[in-house]
Amino acid sequence: MNCPALPSTFFAQTLVAWQGQHGRHELPWQGTREPYRIWVSEIMLQQTQVGTVIPFYQRFMTAFPEVIDLARADLETVLGHWSGLGYYARGRHLHRAAQKIVQQGFFPRSPEELQKLPGVGRSTAAAIAVFAYGQRAAILDGNVKRVLGRFFALDTPEDAGLWALAESLLPDQDLETYTQGLMDMGSLLCTRTRPRCAACPLQTQCQAYLRGETQRYPTARRKTVRSERHHRLLLLCTPDGRWLMEKRPIPGVWGGLWSFPMEVSDSRPAGHSLTLDLVPYPELDLPPFIHRLTHFDWHLTPCAFKVSGAVPSPSDTPGHWKSLSDLMTHPLPTPIRQLLHTLSTKQTGHCVE
Repeated sequence: MNCPALPSTFFAQTLVAWQGQHGRHELPWQGTREPYRIWVSEIMLQQTQVGTVIPFYQRFMTAFPEVIDLARADLETVLGHWSGLGYYARGRHLHRAAQKIVQQGFFPRSPEELQKLPGVGRSTAAAIAVFAYGQRAAILDGNVKRVLGRFFALDTPEDAGLWALAESLLPDQDLETYTQGLMDMGSLLCTRTRPRCAACPLQTQCQAYLRGETQRYPTARRKTVRSERHHRLLLLCTPDGRWLMEKRPIPGVWGGLWSFPMEVSDSRPAGHSLTLDLVPYPELDLPPFIHRLTHFDWHLTPCAFKVSGAVPSPSDTPGHWKSLSDLMTHPLPTPIRQLLHTLSTKQTGHCVE
């Protein structure tokens, strides 16, 4: 990894000055040294934009104002407050980590100890240590990698070299301002597409900008080959307007959340996996859709049926048979919640024979 020799203080001093004037200062998790609040925000900010996180963070902190409140809550309640934020393993890890913190009786302080919490990696641990305890630690999330990659025009930015570079750039003071400045620089100016170079204070020594190659750097890593999965969503309605919903297994996609039953799309007829008397429900002809996840595209085809004959008892089928309004109170993945809203608009909650 080639890093041109630059004044050691320019990068940090420029970022600190810019952050003071133009960075973000009114975020709901700023202005506190409370590690619990900072930790929750940093977990939510993993792979999620600030604007999306803010309302979820505010509701979450209202529901669980202290770490003991989060630890004592059941997982389903926690996931209910996480529903819609995505990457649900984060919510499960947060719950487990809260229980661990309460059990040990203190919140970890060092980056090394923070990394022992479920869901806390090296960069997240560093951010918590800096903002909560003022410790000297370097962050290296996706935004920071992009800022460094462009500023130094890095052809092959391997993680080991990037970590060493990030640590070498740490200033002797103003660590919190510098760290927040790095985050804001990547989010507000040095964006993935259309970076706002004209407003960037690092422009005069940014190697990618000086070469006219901001879109080249950092060199893109080989893209992960995306796969596809095909499933049918079985929308089963009883004559009295109850629908079958199942809890998704942990671990797994949407683990711990509720969804309509699924079966692999193949040549067999829809509903073949259930031992129920089913008849088609043509009034609810819903289009298939694609749910894009990190490494694969999930093709989901809703298939609606009426349950004829005797209404199944809870012991005869897995999951819950409940009305649409009751199902809305469960922790749901966003696509399933949207599907429930669609069902509500298409019928009044009763399957008319």
